[in-house]
Amino acid sequence: MFIVNYIDRVNIGFVRSHLEVDLGIGAAAYGLGAGLFFVGYALFEVPSNLLLQRYGARAWLTRIMATWGLAAMAMAFVQGPTSFYALRFLLGVAEAGFFPGVIYYFTQWLPAAERGKAMALFLSGSAIASVISGPVTGALLHIEGLGLHGWQWMFLIEGGASIVLCFFVWAWLQSHPSQARWLSDEEKAALTEAIAEEQRTREATHSVRPSLLRLLGDRQIVLFCFIYFAIALTIYGATFWLPSMIKQMGVRDDFIVGMFNSVPWIISIVAMYGFAALAARFRHQQAWVATALTIAALGMFLSTSGGAVFAYVSICFAAIGFKAASALFWPIPQGYLDARIAAAVIALINSLGNLGGFVAPATFGFLEQSTGSIEGGLYGLAGTSMLAAVLVFFARTTPRPGPAAEPLPSISCQTLTK
Repeated sequence: MFIVNYIDRVNIGFVRSHLEVDLGIGAAAYGLGAGLFFVGYALFEVPSNLLLQRYGARAWLTRIMATWGLAAMAMAFVQGPTSFYALRFLLGVAEAGFFPGVIYYFTQWLPAAERGKAMALFLSGSAIASVISGPVTGALLHIEGLGLHGWQWMFLIEGGASIVLCFFVWAWLQSHPSQARWLSDEEKAALTEAIAEEQRTREATHSVRPSLLRLLGDRQIVLFCFIYFAIALTIYGATFWLPSMIKQMGVRDDFIVGMFNSVPWIISIVAMYGFAALAARFRHQQAWVATALTIAALGMFLSTSGGAVFAYVSICFAAIGFKAASALFWPIPQGYLDARIAAAVIALINSLGNLGGFVAPATFGFLEQSTGSIEGGLYGLAGTSMLAAVLVFFARTTPRPGPAAEPLPSISCQTLTK
């Protein structure tokens, strides 16, 4: 699901020049439209995750996938900047809740010791998507027919794949371990009890009132939001502008651009698994996140100091860091949060952090259109990553000790509206 999701989210990076030629969408408009996705995503993510908690992963994730597939297909009929902005925003609304919903889903299925490896496996989906989307999208851009250009066929086919996948998700996905057909009754009971025991331990040491305003006042949660913002800022800055940087190397064919675009993400997949294995063996999650962010900062900084080819190599190096950091980060808030509010808080961290996906492309587009260069943006990405690498040492990986409290009800849709 994440592979298809990520392709539908970032495939506009390959059609920027086509949108400019066919529709007159310039660099600033492209950057703003690319980023508006994350505004819609942020606004609707927390409510969406609360509804997932209420209706179950199977029903709600299938619904999310169907609506984002329709929104992705509608991108084929963009007429200009206004419709481009509107459909990118709607795509974000449709996708809202998917990523934090899966992270919350892991907390219902896996003990804490297993979640880091699971997150690395799941997040490799975005890297795999980046690997295959280049060649696939490049090939689809060559399709012409029925009065449609290649970029329109690309949106229709890749969005349609999401809708087809809905049927498989509905057939295979189970919301809770108790529903797993591949586990024995003893295995179901053992898994459920292991997760319940972790929650009882957390409740004995940690109490957080189910109020979104109170959550925003928790310094740890604010810190989590900023760290993830820094990670997302770098990931999407590279994602949306990498095809354009490759074209500056003299590559013009869309398929070849896609092939070059795959290389950093192939490297990042290996890095994600390597870092996850090291973090599992030598436990100090903050140190591993800081190391990955430092690599990302160094790569983004070096990308400003040479020609187009050197910049491309530097981005490949930076990808080792920013993709590994995205996988290593999530076990930290998962360990800190009370499961009674985990769904809402994970959605909050992801939605506010993912606003980096709005800031990066919008800023890069403005800089390119006004100055002809994105060098200032690359310096900004390097600095933000280094700051996050320092601040991550102040992030807690376990609940703050405190007096036990009476069990609190989990956040519901009614609580949110009140």
